[in-house]
Amino acid sequence: MHIHNQGKTDGRGLKHSLICYCELRTRLRRRQSQYKKTGLRNLFGAQRGILLRFAPASPRNFTQNGKLHLFRGNKKGIALLVTLLVTAIITAIVVEFAYGVYTGTNNLYNWRDSQRLSIMARSGINVSANFLLDMLNKYDYSYPGSINLPVENPFEDFEGVITVRLEDENSKFNVNSIVSANGILNNNAYSSFKRLLNVLSLDERISDRVADWIDQDSELRLSDSETGEKNSALLSVDELLLINGINREDYDKLLPYITVYGDRNAPLVNINGAETPVLMSLSESITKELADRIIKYREATPFSENSQIVNVSGLENIGISLTNRITVKGENFYIRSAAESDGVKRIVEMVLDTSHSVIKYWKEY
Repeated sequence: MHIHNQGKTDGRGLKHSLICYCELRTRLRRRQSQYKKTGLRNLFGAQRGILLRFAPASPRNFTQNGKLHLFRGNKKGIALLVTLLVTAIITAIVVEFAYGVYTGTNNLYNWRDSQRLSIMARSGINVSANFLLDMLNKYDYSYPGSINLPVENPFEDFEGVITVRLEDENSKFNVNSIVSANGILNNNAYSSFKRLLNVLSLDERISDRVADWIDQDSELRLSDSETGEKNSALLSVDELLLINGINREDYDKLLPYITVYGDRNAPLVNINGAETPVLMSLSESITKELADRIIKYREATPFSENSQIVNVSGLENIGISLTNRITVKGENFYIRSAAESDGVKRIVEMVLDTSHSVIKYWKEY
């Protein structure tokens, strides 16, 4: 009885298994038929909502020995993709390398041209300095106050231009002379600077600001004139821009007529080169008309002695009072040499003290 019941139970189970197997085989055949028509539609199941489309392929391309082979039928596409990627990378490397070589070569050429132009500009300085010293040794005076010198090309293979400008610094007003080296205000120089400011239509209080910048005391000439004071002489006219109350416009107007070179204790102005505003600053009696007469006189015959100023019409009496404040020969000269070729320029600036053969200023850029 027990065996009979067990046998029945096994028969029903086998029958049920056969039915399930047939049903499963039918579903698989339907699925294979669907793959043949449409290719792989859903790789991971519709419930995930991810559709990956591939070209129609046989189911054997997707299964082999129970393993999934997704890209077996798409090897050519993968190889093409890899080839394009490698080509893009190599192209980027080549372009970057070529650009680096191009910029490096240009920088090298620019550096070479810059060094070459620097040598050219220095040669212009040397030629001009030698010319200047020869002229000063030859004549008892220096005229005019500024001049542009032509400089011949020193090298045949140099395709560029060299320009040189000389300026007599003693033809300008020395702003350091406002305060003597001992710290005492020089009233004559102080008054002259005020007149220069008035002639240029600038605020005469600039003279107080410069005086407080230079002197060593803390006494205020203006309420803010001791702000950030240096308490020593100016080394360059550019220092004026550091003084409180002096702006760029004031500086630009003053620049052609002032200097910081020369004897601050006994400042002398070269009347052979001084411009009208500087000549007018020497005395309140010198008008623009008298200053223009001085310029016309020296154009015809440069002054070779201080006393000759009285030969100018209208300065017979005034000139006598100026003889100890003027000179006819400069000692400090500003030289600017510029060399230019193919849009590249090098400039050298120098101030030469010819009385002591000393370079007081040098700038190269």
